[in-house]
Parts: sequence; C-alpha cells; structure tokens
Amino acid sequence: MLSYIKGHLTSIEGIEVFPMISLIIFFLFFIGLGIYVFRADKTRINEIKNIPLDENE
Repeated sequence: MLSYIKGHLTSIEGIEVFPMISLIIFFLFFIGLGIYVFRADKTRINEIKNIPLDENE
C-alpha cells in the first residue's frame, strides 16, 4: 500500500516542498502557542482555571 502511494507521489513535480512547509507550520504554531502561554496574564489564567469549581452559577 505504501509503495503504491509513494510511487504516485514521486511522479508529482515539486512534491518534496510540502512536507517541509507542514513541518514549519507545525513548529511555528507551537512556538506561537508557547509565547502566548508564557506571556498570558496570570490572574486571567487563574480565573479560567477556577471556572469548573465555581458554585455561584
């Protein structure tokens, strides 16, 4: 099955670019997410963290 797919993919011109683009998008997403988490307001995070424990509603 894999050789069938691999055979078709090798016949496509310029296909080797797409795995690199996917890898770059993957790393940029997680780097951006890490920056967001470390720069987030700590009081807002604690507020969101305690939402399931609120008994006011």
